[in-house]
Formats: sequence, C-alpha cells, structure tokens
Amino acid sequence: MDPLLVTKGLTRRFGGLKAVDGVDFTLMPGEIRAVIGPNGAGKTTFVSMVCGRVLPSAGMILFDGGDITDMPPHSRVRQGIAYTFQITSVFPNLSVYDNVALPVQRTLTDGRSRGAIHTGVLTALEKVGLADRAAMQAGQLAYGHQRLLEVAMGLALKPRLLILDEPTQGLSDAEIEDFVRLVRTVAEDATVLLIEHNMPLVMQLADRITVFDAGRVLAEGTPEQIRSDAAVQAAYLGTGAGEAA
Repeated sequence: MDPLLVTKGLTRRFGGLKAVDGVDFTLMPGEIRAVIGPNGAGKTTFVSMVCGRVLPSAGMILFDGGDITDMPPHSRVRQGIAYTFQITSVFPNLSVYDNVALPVQRTLTDGRSRGAIHTGVLTALEKVGLADRAAMQAGQLAYGHQRLLEVAMGLALKPRLLILDEPTQGLSDAEIEDFVRLVRTVAEDATVLLIEHNMPLVMQLADRITVFDAGRVLAEGTPEQIRSDAAVQAAYLGTGAGEAA
C-alpha cells in the first residue's frame, strides 16, 4: 500500500526561528495518527503546511504520490484534504445547517441540487450529534458544540485526509467519548491526522503517534512504544503523565 501523505525535509522559518526543521513524515491510508508535543513544538505549523495555510521554506509535500508543495489551500481541499482549526472557524451568524451546507456544495457537481445538499448536511450533522440543533444560530452553540460543528463542516467535504487540531478542547467527558466513536467511524472511509494534548485520548485512539519537539520529530511509534520511550518522557510526557496515559 502506498502512503497517502509524505513530507520530505519539510521546513518553515519565521525570521531566525525554525518552527519546523527538516521533517520527514509518512502517513498511510486509513490510519489514525496523533501528533503530540509541548507547546511551540511545531505541530500546528506542520499541519498548516500540509493543508496549505502556510507555505514551507524548504522541503516537499506529496499527497497520494503528487507534489502539492506549492498548491493553494482550495486546490488541496479538492484533492481531499480537510482541516479543522485549533480555534473555531464557524460562521456564528449563520444557522448550524447553513454552516454545513456551504462545504457540502463544494462537493457537488450541481451545487443547486437541494436534495443532495440536504442529505449531505444531515448526514454530517448526524455523525457529530448536532442534527437536532440544525436550525440554531451557530454562535449560540456552546463552545464544545461549535467544535463539533467544525468537524461536521470538515466531514461534509468528504475528505480523504481529515486533519483535526485540538478537536476535544471544550468538550465534556461524555462528548469526548462520542468523539472517539466518531473518529473511528470516520477512519473507515478516511485517514485522520490528529493534534491533541489529551494524552489518555491519544493513547486510546491513535494507531501511531508522532512526537514533535523543537520543530523536529523526536519519536514515532505505537502508543505503547511512545509511552515507554525515555526521550519522550524527558521532553514531554514526564513520568506522571506517562503513567496517567
């Protein structure tokens, strides 16, 4: 099986700072991959380059074998890359339904097909448990539900790669349990790349984990391998966090 996503020597400089420094990364189709690391490790900059929001200073990004390094974000969406932001990016003055209808229309050849739009919207909202709030104004949702709405907007694009940046921030324990089930369902049809600080969730959900530190990949492996990695313990997890995870 060929990789879905590959980066080679991916680097991003901000002035004299290397936020991401020569990262080689491979993601296989159908995988749930978590990216972890301390604040400032380069995680969000890395995925921002993958989705096209930030252009690399050096290196290459391949998606399904094609070079997308210089491709604009909207073209990457058409290729099948969807990215949910660390900070919610819903349209607060639109209804929950209309927020999801916008990305659904991008997937349709005939964007005027009301029946197809309606089906796509309800399917996405049902997956995240927000179908009963479809008529609400998005800005009136609780913060955790806004995060779920953003996931629904990503799912509405029918992505091949769904990138989730801190998706459980603001969710209750019960909502996090639902989110775990949701991601596993999504992974039946798509690949998931997840940035997350909730270590118990990461250890429960991820097939493999990539650990960033100071813009570089410090370690990579299964949850069990990462939990017992001495370098990861020293740089990020700490003994207590490792035992808790």
